[in-house]
Formats: sequence, C-alpha cells, structure tokens
Amino acid sequence: MAAKVIDKKDLLTSIDYEHLPKTGVFDTPIDFRPGTWCYPAKPEILEKLHFPNPRVWSPADVDWKLPENWKEIVHNGFKERLEKYRSFKVFLDICVRCGACADKCHYYIGSGDPKNMPVLRAELLRSIYRNDFTMAGKILGKLNGARVMEEDVLKEWFLYFYQCSECRRCSLYCPYGIDTAEITMMARELLQLVGVNINWIMEPVSNCNRTGNHLGIQPHAFKEIVEFMCDDIEEYTGVRVNPPLNEKGHEVLFVTPSGDAFADPGIYTFMGYLLLFHHIGLDYTLSTYASEGGNFGLFTNSDTMQKLNGKMYAEANRLGAKWILGGECGHMWRVVNQYMDTMNGYMQGPQMTVPRNPITGTVFNNAAATKMVHIAEFTADLIKHGKLKLNPSRNDHIKTTYHDSCNPARGMGLLEEPRYVLKNVCNNFYEMPPQTIREQTFCCAGGSGLNNDEFMEMRMRGGLPRGNALRYVADKHGVNNMACVCAIDRATLIPLADYWAPGVKISGLHELVANALEMEGQNEREYNLRGEAFADLMEEAE
Repeated sequence: MAAKVIDKKDLLTSIDYEHLPKTGVFDTPIDFRPGTWCYPAKPEILEKLHFPNPRVWSPADVDWKLPENWKEIVHNGFKERLEKYRSFKVFLDICVRCGACADKCHYYIGSGDPKNMPVLRAELLRSIYRNDFTMAGKILGKLNGARVMEEDVLKEWFLYFYQCSECRRCSLYCPYGIDTAEITMMARELLQLVGVNINWIMEPVSNCNRTGNHLGIQPHAFKEIVEFMCDDIEEYTGVRVNPPLNEKGHEVLFVTPSGDAFADPGIYTFMGYLLLFHHIGLDYTLSTYASEGGNFGLFTNSDTMQKLNGKMYAEANRLGAKWILGGECGHMWRVVNQYMDTMNGYMQGPQMTVPRNPITGTVFNNAAATKMVHIAEFTADLIKHGKLKLNPSRNDHIKTTYHDSCNPARGMGLLEEPRYVLKNVCNNFYEMPPQTIREQTFCCAGGSGLNNDEFMEMRMRGGLPRGNALRYVADKHGVNNMACVCAIDRATLIPLADYWAPGVKISGLHELVANALEMEGQNEREYNLRGEAFADLMEEAE
C-alpha cells in the first residue's frame, strides 16, 4: 500500500535547516514513521537466493528477529570488507568532517534531517569502525566519536542507508574524493548479512537471477511483448519491423532494461530503438535470456552484482556477437563503466572486438575494455555523420528539458551526447539551471531500489531540488517535457513532476528520436508512438 503523500505546503513548512536537535547526532532518537522506510524482503525471496535470516518482520516492530550472534556477524563482515576493499578503509579514515557535502544531498535538502547530511550518514557507520577497528576509538571511546554496536545502531543504519540513493552528488564536492555511495554500499552489504534488507531490491534480484530480468518475464512473454510493440509501430507508422530474437551470428547484441519492455513510458523508448535499428539496417539481435541490462545487485552486494552482470557477456558469447549495444538505463551503466571490466572482463569471448559502428565506421575506443556502447553515443554518432533522416518539426508540440540521470552522468560522464541527439530531434530545448545539471545533476530520489510506493514521502522530499529546477523552466519557458536516459527515472520522475511541476510529461530520448525519424515506406505520420495525433498535440500546445 502506498504511503500517503504529504501535502506540498506541509512538506515545505516542515523543513528546518536552522534549529538542529539539542541532542547529539548519536543520541537523537530516530523516527520510523510511514513514508520514510521500505518494506522488508519477503522470506521466500531470500530463501530462493540463499540469503541469510529469512523471516517475517517489520521496521515498525520492536523486535527485528535478528540472529542471536548478529553483532559477531556484523563485526566479522565489517572486518572482511576492510581487508578486501582498501578504498573503504581510506574513506572511513580520511574524512575531516568539513561539511562540504552537507547540503548537497537531495534527501537532506528535502527533509532538513541532519542525519541525511552525507557526512553524518557516513558517521553512523564510521563510529562503529572507530570503536571496533581503531586504537584511538578503543582508548578514547565517545571522545573520539566511537560507539558500541547495539540494536538501535543497526536500526539507524537501515533507516538512513536506505534514505541514500547512491547518486554520488556529495562525492563530487568532497575535497578528499570520498565516495559516500560506496560507504552506503558497504553498509547495505553488512545489513544483508543479518537479513535486514528491502523487498523492492531483493525481489528484482531474485527475478533476474531466475529469468534474466527484474520483472520475472519469461522468454515467451518477452517475445510476445516485443511483437505487440511491433504491431503498434506498424499501426502508427505503416512500417513493419521484425527484430530478431536469440539469433546467432549477428554483429551486435542489444540489451536494455526490462522497464522499457513493461510499462509506460518505457515501452515508447523501446519502440524507438526498434524503429531506429530498422531505419539503419543494424545487424543485431535481442536475447530473451539477457532481457535485462539493469542490475539491482549494485544495491545488494558485489557477488550478486557480478553474477547478474555476467549474463550479458554469456549471451554475447552464446550468440556470437562481436559487441554489446546498451539501452537507456542508469545503474546498468554505472556497473558497466565502473565495475564490469574488472568483474567479468575475463568472460569476453574471442569473437568480441572493440565496438565499431557498422554504419559510420566510428570505432568506440572508450569501450575497448567493456565491449559495450551506450545507445545515446551510438545515435549521436549516426546523426553527426548524417545517417538519419530526421524531421524534428514532428516534436514541435514539445518544449523539452533534459534530466542528467545520476549514473550515466556522474558514473560514466555521458553529458553531451544525449543533448546533441535531443537538439537534433527537437526544435525547442531548454536547460535547467546550471547547478542542477550535468555533473551537478540532482537525483530523481527513487534510485538504488527506493522507487517504491511506501517510500513516497521521502521520494517527494528528495525530489524537491529536481522538481524545483523543473518548475523553474516550466514557468519561464513553458517546458512541458523532461527527457532522460534511465528506465528508473522514467518511472520515478512521473510522480515527482506531478507533485512539483504539474503538467510536465516524462519521456525517454529515443521515443523522441523515433517521432522525428523519416522511415522508408512510412504512412503520412499522423501519430506519435503513444498513439496521440500530432495535429491534436500541436493544437493543444498552441
């Protein structure tokens, strides 16, 4: 059941940056009110994954039904990760609590809760590190910021490390380069060891482990979904596309998040891919077994992330593909750009080569290690070389801005290519304020598995900075659309826009590309991919 969304006026008046709690950060009680936490994982989900301590419990309960030796489990897990990840220990040691990150977190901006300052959120974990693993902490105790691991501490970890979307905006401003998102990742791994996790992450992980995608779509169902899309494309354009599925011998394996295959507005982005590939005659195949590019393992633990990521290379090898083209996704590309080569690079088959655009001849040397190219840079390359026939006037009813999704933007530096594409398929493009875009972009507030209904209050609080920037361009320029290249964003930004900037729609990038494409053999284009008449949309816009 969705948590009741707080009224905007009540939300705004409840934010108080000036009057901090009179108690210290570790002595201030935590408030487990509805709307600020997510439902725990169902026991049957954990059992399927062989994860520890499956049981029925609720964060609102006093007793979380932890294992008897849970403190020992957490301590040993902490020690193991300190030894395994040198960066983790460095991040815990070098913070000087300067506060440069304090006001950079969207959850802090929207809540005013000091523990949502990245520096203080990290202190929740760092205080246990000092007590258990540093000499100064063992000798000086609380004077050194150390504290003993108790059940209230674990509950605090759960509340606040699941009020972090791992967007890394705080890390951008840290003078020491501390990646607070990786501290959150480690905290979540420790919580997993004693069965403290959330269902909105673990169920997609289980589904992907079983069927190859987060939604649990079986191969035959995925095939039928794609066929339905092809029927709609033919109805709206007169062009019949026939994407290959599980076919061996094609040059490219195309992988996209399952959100593109399942729900609005993602399906229109998927339809856009299919039209684009048909338009250029791309030699590619889809896979019903690697029908998911997203990776919720990123929010679980490194072993799960590695396993779910590996299926893309496994399918490329099975089908004999030379390289992988990836769709519009956020955490897929965070994993690909930051972790895939070192995790699964050994899985690359002898047939895999540095990606080369077969239409333009461009070699993507930036993908030499991973053998995987982002669809935005692929399409930008096509446009730059004049390989697409475009009529951007079909999108003239749209005044669009662009949301830099955190993972492609900060996680891989994909900043200009989507804008280049957007400006070539839309005549009316407006940027949001500079401190809210590109590397400094604000999060959708629903990333890292937090895009669930029971967390809606915190999503709307965290969505305040993005919503404020969107409302600004809507009021100033009449912006009525925000494009992005992330499947989670396409879902989470809809309620955010409805709440903070009513009247603004959300779209993927390649939905707009497909609207502008001049397809060979097409009918007179009267409808967009949503089945809306262009004439009616223009009249409404005017």
